[in-house]
Amino acid sequence: METEQLKIFDQARNEIGVASREEVHKKGYWHEVFHCWFVSNNDLLLQLRSEEKKENPSLFDITAAGHLLANETAADGVREVKEELGVDVIFEELQPLGIIEYCSIQGTYVDNEIANVFLYKCHVEIEDFHLQKEEVAGIVKVDFNDFRQLWAGSKDVIRVTGYEIKADGSKHLIDQLVGRAQFVPHPTGYYQTIIEKIGENK
Repeated sequence: METEQLKIFDQARNEIGVASREEVHKKGYWHEVFHCWFVSNNDLLLQLRSEEKKENPSLFDITAAGHLLANETAADGVREVKEELGVDVIFEELQPLGIIEYCSIQGTYVDNEIANVFLYKCHVEIEDFHLQKEEVAGIVKVDFNDFRQLWAGSKDVIRVTGYEIKADGSKHLIDQLVGRAQFVPHPTGYYQTIIEKIGENK
């Protein structure tokens, strides 16, 4: 995975070449990613990242997301939905929410992302998802308004419900209160922008 080749860009979003995924995060090159947020009625669906993940293990995150390879466009990113969640989605079913640029730094890991962001109105029950265990440990629902209040700072904890698949294949139900520390540390501004865009389109 670290040897995957990604297109790299300067801050003005001009393409400047290709680099390995490892080099991209070591040197902080801007690169393209695909983000797909699922909504179901008034719930937002979130993935629980696998404890095996190198970055941000066992934290709640975007429903499906991933890097776009050097030969891919945003439309190709829909493969992440199938790979991670086992849900068949075609690109035309996704609602574009725009491109959001942001920077996240954790130690020597620099993540300068040009995120192609989409919304999917999901009609599949989360119990019918088929999770890619190396990437995704579980799926939860959260009330969209609670999620909005969490990232606005007016709530410190919100309730998530769903399930986690343990290493032995057993399914454990999740019903707990979580705070901002239980989510992947994307910049708060990213979360707030996404929430605003989802609110306008859901």
